[in-house]
Amino acid sequence: YIYLKLYVLRILLIMSIKLYNTLSREIEEFKPIKRGLAKVYSCGPTVYNYAHIGNLRSFLCADLLQRVLRVVDGYNVTWVMNITDIDDKTIKSVNDYSAWKPEMGEMTGNIKENLKKFTQYYKEEFLNDIKKLGIEKKHFSEMPCATDYIEQMKGLIVKIGNNGFAYESQGSVYFNVGKWREADKYGKLKNIDFENFRSGERVDSDEYEREQVSDFVLWKAKKENEPSWELDFDGKTLVGRPGWHLECSSMEYEILGLPFDIHTGGVDLQFPHHEDEIAQSKAGYGVEPTNYWFHNEFLQVEGAKMSKSAGNFFTLRDLTQRGLDPIDIRFAMLSAHYRSKYNFTFADVEAAGKSRKRIQRYVFDLINNSDGHEYIDVTSFSEQFFKNLQNDLHTPKALGELFTFINNNSPYVVGKNSRMELLEFFEEFNEIFGILTFTVPDEDIPEEVVTLANKRLEAKKNKNFDLSDMLRIEIQNRGFLVKDTVDGYEIEKL
Repeated sequence: YIYLKLYVLRILLIMSIKLYNTLSREIEEFKPIKRGLAKVYSCGPTVYNYAHIGNLRSFLCADLLQRVLRVVDGYNVTWVMNITDIDDKTIKSVNDYSAWKPEMGEMTGNIKENLKKFTQYYKEEFLNDIKKLGIEKKHFSEMPCATDYIEQMKGLIVKIGNNGFAYESQGSVYFNVGKWREADKYGKLKNIDFENFRSGERVDSDEYEREQVSDFVLWKAKKENEPSWELDFDGKTLVGRPGWHLECSSMEYEILGLPFDIHTGGVDLQFPHHEDEIAQSKAGYGVEPTNYWFHNEFLQVEGAKMSKSAGNFFTLRDLTQRGLDPIDIRFAMLSAHYRSKYNFTFADVEAAGKSRKRIQRYVFDLINNSDGHEYIDVTSFSEQFFKNLQNDLHTPKALGELFTFINNNSPYVVGKNSRMELLEFFEEFNEIFGILTFTVPDEDIPEEVVTLANKRLEAKKNKNFDLSDMLRIEIQNRGFLVKDTVDGYEIEKL
């Protein structure tokens, strides 16, 4: 019933989602390649350490996009996110004995086995992080690892070479940017200064200065303590491994087909990574990878660039150990527009938590209330709310509409029919924002105590027993006792 109502609502809106396309530098109406289907590819994590909150914002923005495509516009969404489990960073980390954890198992003399163990551990940690943030694994169609697509990457290199845009040098294979510029534009996503570009100047590292224009590596010659495979190229057998930029082009082609609809990622990936994707795909497969490039802006912490040296570098583990609720972090990040720089502050997350609880309390009051008699125009409100989301995912305007509505419409006066419509709206709202529950808690146990108990449970799962004990004492100080059970916990009044 809800989705039938949504279908009618979409007809009434007479518009579909509009997104800023980095390729055209304009906000465009989204037009899928296949009617009713949206194919989305997201650049995923490099699993050599815990993901930091800048990475996580990018994944939350992609999650918001696919949810709006599904819930508001009614698309079937095929969402693919890659896992980078081989690159300079992962190889450097896997060879660092001090970086190993007991949970990874013993290091062996086989670098490929070690790489698999090491990256699998951080892949699982990443999945745990996004689960806590409300990104649901069921929404992904696939989450492929780069090492599962080595053969496909080798095939793409050969295609690029056969088409005249790659060459071998000292056992490595490079993409010929100078030759490509004679055939097509290089610099479609970001204006590039080619004044100092010299054809044939090569860069071998996976990551480099973002203004450095050079021939980039497709296949890296074998080095000591690195995993390797064999590539037959231009009559030679080259022992080495693929470059980082190559994996996304291969996976997109194999899993989604080219072109697909939307490619997401942070603005830091525009150049060189995404620019190289475009060049590789077109040079090898003869087609652009995607029709819409969706980039979210940078994240700052307390007004400054996040860095370990500045002491403002945070993972989700760091923040939960400081007592922050992951769902409050989710709501705080989604409350800002994805194309604006987001200034992460502890005060902002605290304010987001209060706002979330305000919405939650309103929903509980609606569920518990059956005495109101006033007609409320829910349709006009919900239309405007969804229009704001369809306008380049403008969450600040949408949430502004919501809080204005809550302020002006007490849940205790809402009549029966309006009440049902409102509860349906909040179910749709939650399909997008993922911050609410519709199970009314025991009124004898304050929501704050339940929140503390949930944080304690997470602390125990993360083996942070000091924090767990602190939270247990805090709950006790509020007059309640938390008891561990097989399913989680129970709370009793003292």
